[in-house]
Amino acid sequence: MKRLLVLALLAPLALTAATDKAAADCKSYPWMDTRKSPERRAQALLAASTQHQKYRWLVEQPANSPQQTEWTGGVVYPVQVPCTPTVVYSDGPDGVRFTPGVTAFPATIATAATFNQPLAYAKGAAQASEAFDKGKNVLLAPGLASGRTPLSGRTPEYLGEDPLLTGVMAAAGVKGIQSRGVLATLKHYVANEQELDRQTSSSNATERTLRQIYDLPFEIAVKRGGPESVMCSYNQINHVYACENERLNRVLKDDIGFDGYVMSDFGSVHSTAPSLVNGLDQELNRPIWFTPARLDEALAAGQITQKQIDAAAFKVVRSYVRGGLFDRALPATPVEDASTPAHKAIARATAEQGSVLLKNTGLLPLKPRKGDDIAVIGATASRTPTDGVSASSVCSLPWRFGNPATLQCEDLVTPEEGLRTRAAKNGATVSFDNGSDVAAAAAAARAADVAVVFAYVLMGEFNDLTDLRLQGNGDALVSAVAAANPRTVVVLQTGSAVEMPWLSQVPAVLETWYAGEQMGPAIASLLFGDTNPSGKLPMTFPKSLADTPTARSAAQYPGVVADGIRQVDYNEGLKVGYRWYDSEGIEPLFPFGHGLSYTTFKYSNLQVSSAHGDVRIKVRLTNTGKRAGTEVAQAYATLPASTGEPPRRLVGFERVTLGAGQSRTVDLTLSRSDLSDLHLLQYWSGGWKTAKGTYRVEVGGRRADFRL
Repeated sequence: MKRLLVLALLAPLALTAATDKAAADCKSYPWMDTRKSPERRAQALLAASTQHQKYRWLVEQPANSPQQTEWTGGVVYPVQVPCTPTVVYSDGPDGVRFTPGVTAFPATIATAATFNQPLAYAKGAAQASEAFDKGKNVLLAPGLASGRTPLSGRTPEYLGEDPLLTGVMAAAGVKGIQSRGVLATLKHYVANEQELDRQTSSSNATERTLRQIYDLPFEIAVKRGGPESVMCSYNQINHVYACENERLNRVLKDDIGFDGYVMSDFGSVHSTAPSLVNGLDQELNRPIWFTPARLDEALAAGQITQKQIDAAAFKVVRSYVRGGLFDRALPATPVEDASTPAHKAIARATAEQGSVLLKNTGLLPLKPRKGDDIAVIGATASRTPTDGVSASSVCSLPWRFGNPATLQCEDLVTPEEGLRTRAAKNGATVSFDNGSDVAAAAAAARAADVAVVFAYVLMGEFNDLTDLRLQGNGDALVSAVAAANPRTVVVLQTGSAVEMPWLSQVPAVLETWYAGEQMGPAIASLLFGDTNPSGKLPMTFPKSLADTPTARSAAQYPGVVADGIRQVDYNEGLKVGYRWYDSEGIEPLFPFGHGLSYTTFKYSNLQVSSAHGDVRIKVRLTNTGKRAGTEVAQAYATLPASTGEPPRRLVGFERVTLGAGQSRTVDLTLSRSDLSDLHLLQYWSGGWKTAKGTYRVEVGGRRADFRL
């Protein structure tokens, strides 16, 4: 027994000694010298590498598993040079996906609706901490697109329809992720605006449209966030696949200035030489097009050059070094439960601040008395599935329409549970009906003092929506409940805009998106007024699908198939999102930037001036209500008519919290660097131009109700 005990005590000492020796050995290699710059370290590593060791960096799995030598299809590499890290990629716009023991954050669209950059940073940092604890050090996140059609299946993974909002929120998320020694990956570059035939479709747009609408969010996120990686998309751009399109070099790297590495999406590479020549640095997953044999063949044929090979490998290695992957080893044993109370608090704050109060004619906040009954109605309010649908179905982005979900939501607190707990504080009770029988749901509503009906839309990767109607017989359910009880609140759990034929029948509507594992307490806090709603719509809600920018012809959406490729013509041009509705004079159901509060705000004394290259925008904001609240002050500019620009573009915003009766001067000044880097007042015409003429500035809290 004593001998076993001695051996047990000596074993950790032996392991520590071996680890210390390995660390000491690694210090002898110049690429492990932390005194050197990332550039010099990357150069030293590649100088010590054979050709096929360099090739390893050009494919995810060989790059990230330095000791593995063989892959499917007989692909063989030599062992990598010593002291290179094990790297593990993870999908993750809304959490560390397909991994137990992590926080299920709200969908990315909910983060956008907060208009809160520090919160986006905090969410990114929390997510990255969990990723690292789980043995992953590259996150394929954040996701950003431009909201061309609300039918796009991955809308909830993205940050809305405005380039500025999308860009700065993505930048904040990138900074948060990379603050924890985990690399961030912006995806998907570019014009990846539908899931339908995404691998065999071409997004056809003018250079001006691409630059101002689709490139710009990436440009802002690159310049302000500094991501180490960008992922190219599946689709073609003007008939050339994104991962072999010359825009990777010409626009992303040369014009925008991205100096990290470009990785492909899984299966989005279609060539060897064209992909490498035009800017692809790393093929995702296993080697298919960037195998040693194919690279050797292309090099021998003069289709690629040694300089291009070295440049791609250098970009990958430099990013790994610069991001800390060489100097911070992943944990030997992943943490079983990486979620923390602080992370859950961030998830709840995002759910609360990202929920948007669309309508309220006085019913909210709820103030039930002792003995009152609240009827909670709808399958997505409960933990118990109804026809396969439950609160878990709308916790995070559904995967293939909810089977399975991308995040496990192990610590989910359902709306039914959250409302039941909160109602008890007022002495009220909660009754539940799953809504499968509309007549029974109406009876439950009729018997209650107030009804809260939950309505949903499930959407996700691989499929687009076919309409903007509620699923699960939701429209009929809402109408029946509203007819039975005039005190009805509708809680929407969707990933995109929905039509609301029943809107005039209900006094209150709250959009909560896919609100994550803390949806229950967050929704209860909002409905009872413990938290004042402050979210704003990051996308337009149209009255009908026929009003959307891409509804004018099949050529726009879903596109017309020709020679096996779906040709999607972006002939709405710059008129995407709210720009379309403003240009065409179409009144939406709820406009971009819309969101109500339980208090009221007054805007006054707008001042606009220019000096020293800055455009100074200041406005007085006063909380004229009887309780504290947070407003998102928004500034829009209309460019001179000579530019041909749609009316109004968002140029600045700020979240402002004020106590009852409190006032503050809000500074929305556009600095010289903002104007040049973010192109806030510029348009594209062979280059970024600033027109001479009169610029109109409008400021308010809702675009439909500009105050000044």
